[in-house]
Amino acid sequence: MNNSASENLNKKYVLEMKNVTKEFPGVKALSGVNLKVRPGTVHALMGENGAGKSTLMKCLFGIYHMDEGEIFLNGQKIEFQNSKQALDNGVSMVHQELNQVRQRNIIDNIWLGRYPEKGPFINEAKMYEDTLAIFKELGIDLNPRKKINTLSVSQMQMVEIAKAVSYDSKIIVMDEPTSSLTEKEVDHLFRIIDKLKKKNVGIIYISHKMEEILKISEDVTIMRDGQWIATKEAKELTTDLIINLMVGRDLSNRFPERLNEPKNVILEVKNISVNTQPKIQNVSFNLRKGEILGVAGLVGAKRTEVLEALFGMRKIQSGEVMLHGKKIENSHPQKSMQNGFALVTEERRVTGIFDRLPIDFNAVIANIGNYVGKTGLLSNKNIQKDTQWVIDSMRVKTPSQKTHIRSLSGGNQQKVIIGRWLLIKPEILMLDEPTRGIDVGAKFEIYQLMNNLAAEGKGIIMVSSEMAELLGVTDRIMVMSNGRLAGIVDTKKTNQEEIMRLSAMYL
Repeated sequence: MNNSASENLNKKYVLEMKNVTKEFPGVKALSGVNLKVRPGTVHALMGENGAGKSTLMKCLFGIYHMDEGEIFLNGQKIEFQNSKQALDNGVSMVHQELNQVRQRNIIDNIWLGRYPEKGPFINEAKMYEDTLAIFKELGIDLNPRKKINTLSVSQMQMVEIAKAVSYDSKIIVMDEPTSSLTEKEVDHLFRIIDKLKKKNVGIIYISHKMEEILKISEDVTIMRDGQWIATKEAKELTTDLIINLMVGRDLSNRFPERLNEPKNVILEVKNISVNTQPKIQNVSFNLRKGEILGVAGLVGAKRTEVLEALFGMRKIQSGEVMLHGKKIENSHPQKSMQNGFALVTEERRVTGIFDRLPIDFNAVIANIGNYVGKTGLLSNKNIQKDTQWVIDSMRVKTPSQKTHIRSLSGGNQQKVIIGRWLLIKPEILMLDEPTRGIDVGAKFEIYQLMNNLAAEGKGIIMVSSEMAELLGVTDRIMVMSNGRLAGIVDTKKTNQEEIMRLSAMYL
């Protein structure tokens, strides 16, 4: 490229990816994809799970190597060999599944691998001061010496964004950055993004939240099945048009027709209390056969902790849990499973998948005892049969059963996890943010699956931070506020205002 052409490209685009192609055994993940990002703008990247968004970003970031194509950064052709090269050249990525050293503090996580030195020693004072300076610039109110494992998911997300900023990045990729944030925290993130735009940073923003995309983006690129479909200015788009481009079909109804009919009470939770910070205090509710019970509340309301207590992951200090009128004690997860409970956790990477192992292992691990024959050996035939059932019934996009689950999109990973728990034939299925980071098409499939399971008589408890989702798929909604039950409402008779009012009741 001659100098004048390079200068022209630099003025218009901070990043240009041309005809990027990437193949894996049995699948063409990317086919001639183009992406052009202008400096000082937010460029949304959209598509169903499996569309190739993450693969494209991994090619940019040096995690994958392209089979074909070219990448230009500020007019200079680049092809990073690893993520360190990308970071050193001003390309950062805030991953959806946070990959942090949780036993270390915030400072260590931000400066890991590039500690400043003072003589033969690490300059801890400089790290602390530099971290405070970044936090002040971004408006983050955290003690840099706090350990990562003491932070909420939203706080960990903010640390990752601060880390990206610390590299003085020209391009920052944000993958589902608001999936675990409250409305207030989302507003804070958007203020940070505005500051980054003023510094001429180009932001690639991956999200499935349509309203969010239309609010914050200047440009939108849509992918489908590993191919570029369209790039348009955000002001030209509507939610319906985005959905149509993403899935190649009209999705006028975001939620399936309800088929379930709640019947008799199968689960009674009476005045349970759990020692958390803040405590769960005297929470009581019931669940009916064939019912989808939503759990609403702000971040910190202790929604997840209620599910974990029912599943034996947290000790219930007082109160009772009754199943079919009989008192039970789910003292640990194995006991809970024996009692017919299953839990799909919020944090896929941390508590959901075995990311270095194949799909078949991940699909059957919760039910592994059922595959042991009389000889004491595992029956590969039965494992293959049940894994194929998970792949087919959940519509998992994968080349084979032996594909490592970490190479699947987030939505397909989630489908494998849900299929895993269905193999144990639970009576009560608990889902914690089951559609977090999942595209609109896959969400509909998850909703339909929940609907079908409820119609078959399963009792379902679903935690969700998406108000429209709770109002669209549940029969009743219990609202948590600061560790206490604020109320239980009939979904057909409630609205967002009432749920928000209840959510703030004990703050």
